[in-house]
Amino acid sequence: MNLLAILGLLLAAHALCDYPLQGDWLSRAKNHTLNLVPGEAIWPGALAAHAAIHGAAVGLITGSHWLGLAETVAHAAIDYAKCDGRLSYNADQALHVACKLAWVALLAAGLA
Repeated sequence: MNLLAILGLLLAAHALCDYPLQGDWLSRAKNHTLNLVPGEAIWPGALAAHAAIHGAAVGLITGSHWLGLAETVAHAAIDYAKCDGRLSYNADQALHVACKLAWVALLAAGLA
């Protein structure tokens, strides 16, 4: 598969994972500033699950477990910063797209 096709699939998978596969509940549950279940911190598991969904998509599309892991870590860090109020919605999405470009660049360079 050529790199442009991989990029297209990565972007489509991102849209799928960040919108219909996330849903309203997960969107709120991953936010460490909200208290959805009084007395319990559910955000670490929710954020990890959401980021892992993204990482799995990247790993499947690229064939690289390392890129899948990198996506999981990057996605969690970006979303945490957004929930913390350090990133706007648009900055959050721009960083997610930048990650996809970085993964394709690493593939092109033979580093992944």
